[in-house]
Amino acid sequence: MNFALSSEHETFRRSVREFAEAEVAPHVAQWDKDHHFPVDLVHKMGDLGLFGLTAPEEFGGADGDFTSLCVAIEELGRVDQSVGITLEAGVGLGITPILEYGTQEQKEQWLPELVAGQKLAGFGLTEPGAGSDASATKTKAVVDGEEWVVNGSKQFITNSGSEITSLVTVTARTGTRDNGSPEISAIVLPAGTPGFVAEAPYDKLGWHISDTHPLSFTDARVPVDNLLGDRGRGYAQFLATLDDGRVAIAALAVGCIQACLDLCVEYAGDRTTFGVPIGAKQGVAFQIADLAVMAQAGRALTYQAAAMKDGGASSKDFKQAASIAKLYTSEAAVTATRIATQVFGGYGFMEEYPVARFYRDAKILEIGEGTSEVQRMLIARGLGLPVE
Repeated sequence: MNFALSSEHETFRRSVREFAEAEVAPHVAQWDKDHHFPVDLVHKMGDLGLFGLTAPEEFGGADGDFTSLCVAIEELGRVDQSVGITLEAGVGLGITPILEYGTQEQKEQWLPELVAGQKLAGFGLTEPGAGSDASATKTKAVVDGEEWVVNGSKQFITNSGSEITSLVTVTARTGTRDNGSPEISAIVLPAGTPGFVAEAPYDKLGWHISDTHPLSFTDARVPVDNLLGDRGRGYAQFLATLDDGRVAIAALAVGCIQACLDLCVEYAGDRTTFGVPIGAKQGVAFQIADLAVMAQAGRALTYQAAAMKDGGASSKDFKQAASIAKLYTSEAAVTATRIATQVFGGYGFMEEYPVARFYRDAKILEIGEGTSEVQRMLIARGLGLPVE
């Protein structure tokens, strides 16, 4: 399959890069220090059309391809990972479930503001006791008259408690199947629903600019029409959504690797020791060469998977490609930030240099939207191995 980026994609890449360098780069260090979620920036990203890249024109979108979304995430992630994940989660986890599984009425109600970047939506899957084993969800929803009554909790939910969050789609047990397994459905909970609380934001190692909260539901009531998709299909819907998200996370990781490469090339050319630039030393130069290999390999895996998505590849083949891309790029990003910090030496340990921020931000890439262990399990199963 041909997955070379088109000239249109490269033109779009330049426009997003210019936006990120003008609107994000000058402020990102202070935002990170203050743990500030920049609502105005989200609106500007909406004005640029980034949240509507994959949405139909009828809802204000560009009716574009998934590859373009990955390009945008990579370029934002090259400047700051928190801003990149805000777009990734806003589209892949916020918009996509409604776009793929919502009724026409649900789409008309929720999508226009989300596509415009005026509002954000969250994706409530993970729970305190149900991370990699997401099927172990304990959140419950029962029908009472014309309403769902939801009780439970979620954790680590991106874009879930900002001042512009409009809804969170959550998985909940809605019954028990004949074989005793839980029936899991997806339900839309609008922000402001009584009993739905976005708890205090997390004090995180990284992604300081990203909005992340635990959520609690205490007799939270929403109309029965807030069921998203078919009853009992919520878990399957969310897993399918995660396949797209893994490729988008790979794009975010590629942005991180590219940032490390760019920063190291510049620093190794300017910093001198023993009368010569440190880039003249093999011990430094060879590590930077490794960064270039990681960036090229990660980009190839990511955009091959994106091209498969856009080209209508089978779900089996796409799932395998998504897991491979996510596994390689996320682990490479962690390695890249370690190398970059080492190249910068003592300065790499100082928050005034961006490599410190990238170092803190990278680790979550190996965890979010499926850990490295889960990716290896999925890849092995895709090879036909009966791994558990």
